[in-house]
Amino acid sequence: MTKTLLLSFLFLSSILFGQTFTGTGGVITENQQLINFPLTVSGLSQNTLGASFGVTQVCLNITHTYDSDLNVWLVSPSGVSVNLFSGIGGSGNNFTNTCLNQSAANSINTGTPPFNATYKPQENLGELNNGANGNGVWRLRIQDTYPQDQGTLLNWSITFGPNAATPFVFTSSNLPIVLINTNNQTIVDEPSIVANMKIIYNGVGATNYVTDTTYDYNGGINIEIRGNYSQSLPQKPYKIETIDAALVDANVSLLGMPAESDWALLANYNDKVFMRNQLAYSLFSDMGHYAGRTKHCEVLINGHYQGIYILSETIKRDSNRVDIAKLTPDENTGLNITGGYIIKNDYWNSSTGWQLANSPVDHPGLVVGLAYHYPKADNISVQQKSYIANFITDFETALYSPNYANEIIGYKKFIDEPSFIDYFIINELSRNNDGFKKSSYFYKDKDSNTAISKLNAGPVWDFDWAWKNINECSFLSVTDGSGWAHWVNDCDPDVTSPGWYIRLLQDVNFQNDLRCRWESLRLTTLSLASLNAYIDETALYLNQAQSRHFNKWGNLGISTGAPEVDADPNTFTGQVTKFKNWIATRIAWLDQNIPGTATNCALNTPKNDVASLLIYQNPANSFTTVSTSNQENIRFLKIVDATGKVVFESYNSTSTKDFQVSTASLSNGIYILKIETESKAVITKKLIVLH
Repeated sequence: MTKTLLLSFLFLSSILFGQTFTGTGGVITENQQLINFPLTVSGLSQNTLGASFGVTQVCLNITHTYDSDLNVWLVSPSGVSVNLFSGIGGSGNNFTNTCLNQSAANSINTGTPPFNATYKPQENLGELNNGANGNGVWRLRIQDTYPQDQGTLLNWSITFGPNAATPFVFTSSNLPIVLINTNNQTIVDEPSIVANMKIIYNGVGATNYVTDTTYDYNGGINIEIRGNYSQSLPQKPYKIETIDAALVDANVSLLGMPAESDWALLANYNDKVFMRNQLAYSLFSDMGHYAGRTKHCEVLINGHYQGIYILSETIKRDSNRVDIAKLTPDENTGLNITGGYIIKNDYWNSSTGWQLANSPVDHPGLVVGLAYHYPKADNISVQQKSYIANFITDFETALYSPNYANEIIGYKKFIDEPSFIDYFIINELSRNNDGFKKSSYFYKDKDSNTAISKLNAGPVWDFDWAWKNINECSFLSVTDGSGWAHWVNDCDPDVTSPGWYIRLLQDVNFQNDLRCRWESLRLTTLSLASLNAYIDETALYLNQAQSRHFNKWGNLGISTGAPEVDADPNTFTGQVTKFKNWIATRIAWLDQNIPGTATNCALNTPKNDVASLLIYQNPANSFTTVSTSNQENIRFLKIVDATGKVVFESYNSTSTKDFQVSTASLSNGIYILKIETESKAVITKKLIVLH
């Protein structure tokens, strides 16, 4: 009787107080290897894991320098993995008595090395309490993503007990839903893995359900982690290639965007308004240039909710993207060799790019290089490398010559001034920390028999560190909206800038053209009313999803990622208000400091001014027909109501000159109609619906 009572007591104690199993460690090898540290669990008081009894806590001790190099998962005997943490701690050292518990008050994303407390993990431990048998071999999976600093797992443990966490159930969204299944493979930064992707999107204004069986896309993908700094953050960005059954790249349309095979899922961990990239791309497009099309979405990977992402086009030579001639390896002479180039100011070496012949005018002796983007470094021929390098040298020679401002023999012979001005404006408006040193793109088409095709600035890319007071360099840290982003070489950057704008802005004519363009845009695209309307429209659209995102990542109200100088609001509304206020402050400073005078404004007419928009049936009853005054084909059309909600949008794959839209279901009122033409012109006009 006594023995029975003792056994009963021990059984009850294990339920009430938990069971802890401790495992040993070992060396954490470098260079992306996935190291599994096994721990055998047996004799659980309840075999089936659930809310009443399941995984409650994981603890570990790791010695390692530069903590953010480490990715750590817990993997169950049934193969379910939960990411405990990744990309945290920066250059700090070690994890000492670090415990992960779903009931903790704070996310591990908000902790600091050596993380000697109890935190919420980055993914929900409840995903492991899914009805599976908890007995068996558990694994702590660790990946060191960077060489030079090897570490050691000293020990680790799992605790099972009552009142365990349950899986987060995500059912529906007003945003498109992206479901990625890797078949239990871990996504790494090269090589890519083969996975399946489904996109659920039921149209504008409709609710999308995880259980829906009709898909915008359902097929294979290659997927890997992308980015440089951004991949060190907890929410990972991804590079995606759509593929066919034979695992070959397949061009497909995603969410109405023109067909291609290369896409990006841009993370928003460092962007708490979820629109820093999207706003910049939209503005550059509205200014008459190509910029990547984007769609907000919510993402699940292997059933784990990952938050809000931006599905985006990537920078490609394509008739629907950077529309320049194709350049093949055998085109090495004559006019053929003169175009079809995309180059970038970014990380480079002798195999991926080349060193420029000149240093920036304000930094003599500074080594600067450019990288090949298209053709890729593996495909570009020796002759083509020589041609584009010589072209840039000729441009710089003209730029730094005594006659640099001469209309005939100066720099204007080589560059498309309107694109350089607009590129400058969007990157200075956002005070983009990266806009002039990396992720800075330029392209050149083929020459004709009568004219040189000039170097264009753009497309714009990567505004993760823009639109904010970033704590990296003194003049970029100020909160009063001042400072020039193109002075970035003064900050001893990781990638040096060519510094072309330092010289361009010494030309009075360039200054005046810049001032003219700025003041013109301030009346339209860059008016505070227009900018605030865009921001408010986007914030309203994201309002449902943002709470799920911040619940997942736990960094709202805490300056994480690229740290900001001023206080971080603890509400989404506060983040949006701060965003709008900073833009207003920045614009006020630029209004006073953009050089030049706006007299005799004769800058080339931007693309978005070459045509006007004609609307037949305005006011509209059951339908309206839209066309351009110059009969240019319409590629995209969107209608937005007075609250900022998108009520209609469509890509016109047939590229017709007239676009008929049903307005029968729209309420009486005033709407904004926006189109994009084949030449990338963007035109807006007021539409009245009156039944």
